Amino acid sequence: MQAEKNTVSRVGAIWRRYDIALVGGAIFAIILLVTILASAVAPYDPMARNIKNRFAKPSAEYAFGTDQLGRDVLSRVIHGGRPILGASFSAVIAALAVGTIIGVSGGYRGGWLDTAFMRLMDVMLSFPSILLAILIVATLGVGLLNVTAAIGFAMAPVFARLARSIVITLVREEYVVAARSLGAHDRHIIWRHILPNMMPPIIVQASAMLAVAIGTASALNFIGLGVEPGTPDWGMMVAEGQRLIFDAPHVPLFPGLAITITVLSVNYMGDGLRDHLDPKLRRQGI
Repeated sequence: MQAEKNTVSRVGAIWRRYDIALVGGAIFAIILLVTILASAVAPYDPMARNIKNRFAKPSAEYAFGTDQLGRDVLSRVIHGGRPILGASFSAVIAALAVGTIIGVSGGYRGGWLDTAFMRLMDVMLSFPSILLAILIVATLGVGLLNVTAAIGFAMAPVFARLARSIVITLVREEYVVAARSLGAHDRHIIWRHILPNMMPPIIVQASAMLAVAIGTASALNFIGLGVEPGTPDWGMMVAEGQRLIFDAPHVPLFPGLAITITVLSVNYMGDGLRDHLDPKLRRQGI
């Protein structure tokens, strides 16, 4: 009985501290699951046209209505998360890997290497990320793969700067100095002492950048630099439906809501990760 009370009390404490983060994480998990199982979950073929039912309003048959070609908006929204989420996750992972390597290398080695890396990052950060991504896609060509590369390239300086600042602090810690004095190789010190201790803030930053990546991917697809026209994609669907906002508002509304809810859920989840992984906030009971 006492054990059950303690469990309930512990669960209640976790909920009170991370309520918004837990809700955000649950919503994002549902979105991911639905997106992964899109072929099984979607009620209709997202590409199937039925001109007779064009601009059908939301109903029992078509929960989100149909678009100008009679395609089911719900099915297209379900499938439309695949290109954006796939590109966003890939871009964040690539940016995290490249940025961390640059930041750790520069911060640990110092000297001319650190100066060269950071001046390059400063140049990249001088451009707004969306403009830098547009420039890269315009140079490489239209396509989802190029969008992913552009977003990852634009976000890499953020991770590089964060990693460098953490490494500069960690190399002065006693356990790193002790390992070096015992003759430990630089590679051993980085893998065993530097990287494990820098992961919490890197993970928090990755969650924040995932929300940015989703918004950027949606924007690039909106202006036609990503997926091909007609492909189920949230950004492309908003672009195709913007001129129908007064005649058939449901066409751009639901993909727009999908983008908004996804970004908000990721942001709330990131806030919870920050509160949980930041030792200063834990000590303060925030």
